[in-house]
Amino acid sequence: MEKVIEINNARIFQQDVCVLDGVNFTLKENEFVYLIGKTGSGKSSLLKTIYGELPLNEGNGSVAGFNLNELSKKDIPLLRRKIGIVFQDFQLLMDRTVGDNLLFVMSATGWKDKSLMLKRAKEVLQLVGIEQKMNSMPHTLSGGEQQRVSIARALINKPALILADEPTGNLDPETSSEIMQLLLAVAMEEKTAVLMATHDMTMVEKFEGKVIRVENGQLHEVTNISAFNPAL
Repeated sequence: MEKVIEINNARIFQQDVCVLDGVNFTLKENEFVYLIGKTGSGKSSLLKTIYGELPLNEGNGSVAGFNLNELSKKDIPLLRRKIGIVFQDFQLLMDRTVGDNLLFVMSATGWKDKSLMLKRAKEVLQLVGIEQKMNSMPHTLSGGEQQRVSIARALINKPALILADEPTGNLDPETSSEIMQLLLAVAMEEKTAVLMATHDMTMVEKFEGKVIRVENGQLHEVTNISAFNPAL
């Protein structure tokens, strides 16, 4: 299987402070990996490095075919076309319809043909089960529906990788389970790797995936999740 992310012997900095040291991390296509750890442990710094917000100055890394060590400013938008990001707070544009939210992203990432854009928008909404909401305004949707739109938006460019940052953080347990099932199904269907940062240990226990814990500036694989206490 192809490696979507490969980071070796990396040190990751926020300004001049080293937040992660000795980072060795690989994510393959179709793989689903949880990233867990306390707030401030460095999860977000790792995600920001992966999508080019933080530079990788020490160690080696590649994401979706892009060398992180040689990433120029003009490369970053191209890298981000290969990555779909799902946020905790949905980050939808509230002044336009669901369909127009998707078309906006497509325009921003270089799509030109309106008929192809509409076709792809319908495809991804169908994939997440809300094609009937194409002309709805986001504020009329439930939290779960808004997160489905967010996942649809992440899938627009057929990304090699989805980064999900606390995607169930604002949802009730039942809706969280639906969103997790959807993410897993979509990853399988689209052959997309998923890296999901989360505090929701119920979801981690319920849905299978590799678990990486960020602690004391290091990444550790957790092999026995049932014995793991996130509070410690």
